[in-house]
Amino acid sequence: MFTHVVFFKLKDKSEENINKAKEILLRTEGRVPTLRSIKVGIDVVHSARSYDLALVSTFDSREDMDAYQVHPVHKDEVLAHLGPMLESSAAVDFED
Repeated sequence: MFTHVVFFKLKDKSEENINKAKEILLRTEGRVPTLRSIKVGIDVVHSARSYDLALVSTFDSREDMDAYQVHPVHKDEVLAHLGPMLESSAAVDFED
């Protein structure tokens, strides 16, 4: 199992914008064959070190995650729409 975790800080932190970002991320569900599971959570603590959203997705292998990264749904729908909304992001990828 390969896990891909990404944290997102948005430029516009309004509830409407955060929910829009969550919807954009969830567009991959059921549409990218190598994606086994996806969860998107909205931060509720709002501390100084908090990010606005977290994405946790799983794949059978790193190669499957690499295929997800270049899949048209991820590139043309998620990255194209989410990218301009971001202040910053951070990722951790691991095998378990």
